[in-house]
Amino acid sequence: MKAYRLRKIGKPKVLKIEDIPEPNPKANELKIKIETIGINYAEILSRKGQYSWAPKKPYVMGMECYGEVVTLGSEASKFKIGDKVIVGQQYGSYAEYVCAPEHLCFPAFDTFSSEENAAYLVNFMTAWVALKKLCRVEAGERVLIQAAAGGVGTAAVQIGNALGCKVYGTASKDDKLKLIEQLGGTPVNYRKKDFYDEIMNDGGKVNCVLETVGGDVFKKSLKLLDSFGRLVVIGFASMNLKIWNPISWVKTYLDAPKVNMMNMAIESKGVFASHIGYLTENEKLTSDIWEELHTFTIDNNLKPIVGKVFDFSNLPEAHSFIESRDSVGKIVIRL
Repeated sequence: MKAYRLRKIGKPKVLKIEDIPEPNPKANELKIKIETIGINYAEILSRKGQYSWAPKKPYVMGMECYGEVVTLGSEASKFKIGDKVIVGQQYGSYAEYVCAPEHLCFPAFDTFSSEENAAYLVNFMTAWVALKKLCRVEAGERVLIQAAAGGVGTAAVQIGNALGCKVYGTASKDDKLKLIEQLGGTPVNYRKKDFYDEIMNDGGKVNCVLETVGGDVFKKSLKLLDSFGRLVVIGFASMNLKIWNPISWVKTYLDAPKVNMMNMAIESKGVFASHIGYLTENEKLTSDIWEELHTFTIDNNLKPIVGKVFDFSNLPEAHSFIESRDSVGKIVIRL
């Protein structure tokens, strides 16, 4: 089969199609013929050697995909051959076929396109865990979503809006700001105005922040929290670590999100961090999160935003496009 196997870190051009044997499912796994693949920023970091959850090289990249079940492991019982599923796991989706544990395969949405199904799982589950399970946002609260026009951001804006919150979303370009507004959020152009001042002048401090950037953005976001406010860190996009440049190590450390526990106690604030990849090791927890999120998605008619679709042969270009900061929503690969 055709697949992209990461052999060395570097720029997008290190991603090359190889011919490798098709995988065979273990007893508790399904084998899926892939139709579409969702690209995640974590995979950009993995390609650069900056992602701690990445497996040992060489490996087939790709955390999520959508496709059809073609083979069942001997102990798999929840699905049948021909079922359409979405898959989320540590690696393996940049390929024509993938094998995945059955508990990390979920029934596809009949109302979604193949591209939307590939764009759903990682972003919406990340946003749901951050906002609902950790921050426990409630109707009427004020919520700030950083990088709100991206894959996780657009999911979080929709979820926050559906929960009855006043949702602010930061971005810098007109098309991204317009998209945030279309999704029910209040756009904040952080390049033209300081997002802290802008939100403070529009009603004051917020109850919850979903933070993905780090550095000064994290510090201002923490300052923007009201008493009993909650901030959840799900990323560190400002990180510019270069393994060969020790100076970048210092800057990365200084910019990494940190808190002063005494200050938090005085202000009665809370800071959380989440990485859903590690949660997937717990089968029951993963199932419970999926059931909650799946029901909420259907009841509120939510859909992932697909920004652009690339052909499988152009997957390196998809990585470059995401790094250009011009992308919105989720970037998807079609086989």
